[in-house]
Amino acid sequence: MESDTTVRRIKPFGTQNYVAQDNDSSVARWGGNGYSGDPKRKPEVSIYLLREGLAASLVSVFILGLWGLVHLSLLQLVIGNPTGEFNAGRARRHLEQITSVGPRPVGSQENEVLTVGYLLEQIEIIRVETAAGPHQLTVDVQHPTGTFSIDFLGGFTSFYDRVTNIVVRLEPKSGAQHLMLANCHFDTVANSPGASDDAVSCAVMLEVLHSLANQSTPLRHGVVFLFNGAEENVLQASHGFITQHPWAKQVRAFINLEAAGVGGKEVVFQTGPENPWLVQAYVHAAKHPFASVVGQEVFQSGIIPSDTDFRIYRDFGNIPGIDLAFIENGFIYHTKYDTADRILTDSIQRAGDNILAVLRYLVMSDKLADSSEYRHGNMVFFDLLGVVVVAYPSRVGTILNYIVATATFLYLAKKASRPGNGGGRYVRDLGCATGVAVLSWFITLLSVLIVALLVTLLGRSMFWYNHFYASICLYGAAATGKMILIHTLAKNLYYGGVRLVELGDLYFDVSLLLWCCGLVWMTLQGLCSAYVPMLMVAFPLATRLMLAKEFKHRGASVKYSVLYMLGLTLPYVHFMFLIWVVFEIFTPIMGRSGTEIPPEVVMASLVTLATIFLSSFFLHFIYLARSTKWILGGLCSVFIITFLLMACGLLFPYSGSPDRPRPKRVFLQHTTRTFHNLQGEVESQDSGLWMNSFDYTGIQHIIPHIPEINDSVRTSCREDRPFCGYPWFLPLKFLSKKNWYLPAPEASPSSPVEFSLLSREETSWGTVKMVFSVKGPSHMSLYLKPHRGASLSTWSFGDGTPQFDLSGEYFVFYSHGLDSPTWIFWFEIQPPRDPDPAGPEGMISVAISTHYFFGPDSRTAQLEDILRRLPAWAFPSSWVSTYDMYRY
Repeated sequence: MESDTTVRRIKPFGTQNYVAQDNDSSVARWGGNGYSGDPKRKPEVSIYLLREGLAASLVSVFILGLWGLVHLSLLQLVIGNPTGEFNAGRARRHLEQITSVGPRPVGSQENEVLTVGYLLEQIEIIRVETAAGPHQLTVDVQHPTGTFSIDFLGGFTSFYDRVTNIVVRLEPKSGAQHLMLANCHFDTVANSPGASDDAVSCAVMLEVLHSLANQSTPLRHGVVFLFNGAEENVLQASHGFITQHPWAKQVRAFINLEAAGVGGKEVVFQTGPENPWLVQAYVHAAKHPFASVVGQEVFQSGIIPSDTDFRIYRDFGNIPGIDLAFIENGFIYHTKYDTADRILTDSIQRAGDNILAVLRYLVMSDKLADSSEYRHGNMVFFDLLGVVVVAYPSRVGTILNYIVATATFLYLAKKASRPGNGGGRYVRDLGCATGVAVLSWFITLLSVLIVALLVTLLGRSMFWYNHFYASICLYGAAATGKMILIHTLAKNLYYGGVRLVELGDLYFDVSLLLWCCGLVWMTLQGLCSAYVPMLMVAFPLATRLMLAKEFKHRGASVKYSVLYMLGLTLPYVHFMFLIWVVFEIFTPIMGRSGTEIPPEVVMASLVTLATIFLSSFFLHFIYLARSTKWILGGLCSVFIITFLLMACGLLFPYSGSPDRPRPKRVFLQHTTRTFHNLQGEVESQDSGLWMNSFDYTGIQHIIPHIPEINDSVRTSCREDRPFCGYPWFLPLKFLSKKNWYLPAPEASPSSPVEFSLLSREETSWGTVKMVFSVKGPSHMSLYLKPHRGASLSTWSFGDGTPQFDLSGEYFVFYSHGLDSPTWIFWFEIQPPRDPDPAGPEGMISVAISTHYFFGPDSRTAQLEDILRRLPAWAFPSSWVSTYDMYRY
């Protein structure tokens, strides 16, 4: 579709493990219920050399790795900033100014006029200030119109008309052929000031632009700073830029600045596709690195219900990039609490330092000019406590993974081949012990899930939402206690006569074997995240080999325990950090994941899996301990106390505290619905307050405050109506099947939608082409539901082929900026050969819903009354809407 572009140009100026029992004692033999052997027997030379060789090899690997870390750290110190440091104070002033206008939905004066005006004013100041320098600055204000389909939220089609982009090009005065793109968005969802999502990123970009423009050394390549004004409308403005703007053809790579939380550290959670040189650039340049390939693979798996402009640049521009986002405190993401005062200046400084350093490195790099040469391959990358990033090619990771796996299997094979283990005794014992360990995992998970089910049945779901550590005390105590109990019973009942040291040795081998199997499987799947089990195998194996003599002589002595834990420090600290990130992301997500996903099952499973993984290499201490009753008693007490607090309702899930809000999210629309029959006559009409809960608790906690909203007004889906006959803003009905409809007086916007069928004709190829016109507010949703036997063959959206079918329905999301023309669209439908007599009349049901997010039409007296009565801990996204359905 053509782009209607308004250009404002500023001319450039001036231009157990079964530990080795050799050395001074016997090669242990398994006999009956215990080990036996000749205490005077000397170790075989080959066994000794093998063990020492393994330990030496692993130590060498980690010495080289440590040298690499130190090298990277020194390199970061050397790079520095030539000129133009990042000023967080000035960036904060930008942030406060942008958010001062309030929410900035697409089409509003706040977004299209006030924010655009402020950004252009600041860019002009930077241009004038740096006019005498070695760079030139050009501005283009773009208003693109376009359409595309996207496989997000089940798949739908998007249409945008005259949305706003501010595009700033910074380059040497001699010009640049190759460009780096930096992207942020200044629009917001309705009812949120959007400080973190994404005003702070635009504030950072303004200051980075200022710093680079003031740099005395000319840039080798150019930078495009894209301030896009329609990201919350499902990535529309970025699509308009990358598919229609003339500068887009020169862009070689991009950095996208986003948010899934409020403040904290910004994490690199996506890179590529391929193009490992981008990760290397971040590793070399970032001052405060925070990156994880685990986050990339989790995000790209689709588990997290979110998406960013990264997808648009990757899929429609075929451009590689880096995706960064703030992730902390996602509880207040997309709420009224996302304000500038919650973002620390230190967070702004940190983000600015990183973005400035990485951009500066990339625009001075030769690789940007011909990135295709460096395209192939992926990178394994992860940071160590934010101090330094470790990064290496995935092919190197594969080799390293197989080296560690081979060392592990050789270690186990050495034990199995000892003379005292004839007939495969060690292998059988290792297999039985592995079975006990795996069985304990399943029994533990099942037991904790039963507890989660009981919590749900008691109506106390999400008690941990405002009390996270209560989930650890309940589910973590249950999981840990169950595992200890199972292995204590195994030790006392199954291994009754076996020495504790030998049992501890055997179960260390079990943990090593299971992690190694996970390492091999993940490596075979091509997952870069396989570095995690690699660390969790290599460090324990090397530690145990070096402590073999200490363990043999003294068992689980204090010295052994301390040295053992020191050897596990690095992998365990990193793994616990990854677990913290998982909970930091997924705990808030449970507050906006809909009414169909049971959050207790998710949280109980996450806590149990974390417990299983973290306890793996401490499992053998259960067999080394003389008694576990005090530990079991303590865990049981913690579990019972937490359960009683939860059951009594003392752990309320939500909080309206300004200092630490944990809001319950609800969508509340005052809507008027009108249904027309095949003759165009009004079949029925009603009005009401339609409420959607976006977490599992529904409205159980709201009923005491607003008794009339209860299960007596809970809706049911009318399958003969598009999207159940309700004005869904996005195709989310599969996430929130429980919603409520309270009758209310008619909502009458001053500018109602104008919807009409312009023409209808039968084509020579047997389809019926229908052309429609729509004139309405800035946000509308179009639903198409072909009747049984009918099918859409083509339409005026996307590439012309209806691609995404949601259970026989099609969803088109529409938005526009200012001064947009009437929306004209068409589709062709193949009539049914054998109409369904039990179904609705005609070929297709067409519905249009309008959403008034701002201005006088967005509020009614009935809506305001409900909003006043909602508790302080509830955050409603509220607006006025209409729904009109027609049959043809």
